[in-house]
Amino acid sequence: MLTEEMREILSGAKGTGWVLEPQAKRLLSLAGLEVPRFFFAATVAEAVRFAKKIGYPLVGKVVSPKVIHKSEKKGVELGIDSDRKLRETFHRFSKIEGFVGMLAEEMVSGIELIVGAKNDYQFGPVVLFGIGGVWVEIYRDVVLRMAPLARKDIDSMVRCLKARPLLEGYRSSNPVNLVELNKLLITFSDLVLDLEPEMESIDLNPVICSSERCIVSDARIILKK
Repeated sequence: MLTEEMREILSGAKGTGWVLEPQAKRLLSLAGLEVPRFFFAATVAEAVRFAKKIGYPLVGKVVSPKVIHKSEKKGVELGIDSDRKLRETFHRFSKIEGFVGMLAEEMVSGIELIVGAKNDYQFGPVVLFGIGGVWVEIYRDVVLRMAPLARKDIDSMVRCLKARPLLEGYRSSNPVNLVELNKLLITFSDLVLDLEPEMESIDLNPVICSSERCIVSDARIILKK
């Protein structure tokens, strides 16, 4: 069930037609999904204070209602490891159209997955799961299931991936935490049903899964027109 704060986030995004990442991360967190520690910095001084609080390295992302696909505008900077680099990144982002600030967040590591949803005109909410990050358009290793998801659906989705061995621990690599992955997908599926009247699509890419946890590293929520 959507909380009052979640409804306020959705209402505040109607002007742009999509939920900016800081607000999307907050909404997902309220729904029970794990996100990195993050801070929306409107000034470079705020970004530096956050960095001193949690430590480097950080990820920096441009926040602009004009920029949906941040990587296409060079609006993502990984491995920020100093105040100087943070200031340089903020200054570079400030030149991007519609700039309102920077999202600074902790760096996390693991296997990059994609979790998404869309409102199909025939079937209603459909959940997508697969290999994410920069590989999603290259390998196209994804599966679809109708929401709501049950445990058997998630087991089936994992089995159907060509890259399944990566999740189970390939060679010397550690397997992802399948308990946490199941929890994330079930929670996401429930949220998708709650958002059905409002959303057109949701992209969580990447969701970074390790042997310990699964974290939503990037999020985009597109609202119905």
